[in-house]
Amino acid sequence: MDKKRKNQLEARARVLKAMAHPTRLFIIEELEKDERCVCDLTEMIGADVSTVSKHLSVLKQAGIVGDDKRGNQVFYRLRVPCILNFFGCVESVLESQVRDQAALLEAMGK
Repeated sequence: MDKKRKNQLEARARVLKAMAHPTRLFIIEELEKDERCVCDLTEMIGADVSTVSKHLSVLKQAGIVGDDKRGNQVFYRLRVPCILNFFGCVESVLESQVRDQAALLEAMGK
């Protein structure tokens, strides 16, 4: 693997790593619906502001979300909504695993 390809794969891994937390996946799903302020996300998640802010910072550093300060509030939005297409692919993998497990159980039961 050449250096350019390695850098490209490392960049992809950083984006995936940023999404690799249930709270951050929840935030992405919520931002799909509309932009949200930290206060709204904090209430939805049930965590303190500093924890939610840290999750948002990770997503922002990965380029997944952008922010807009309005007065005392900071609103977040998805920078690239196509990131949600990835979730459909993940669901397909999970469904495939369920089918495979069901087939295995059926084969063992007979």
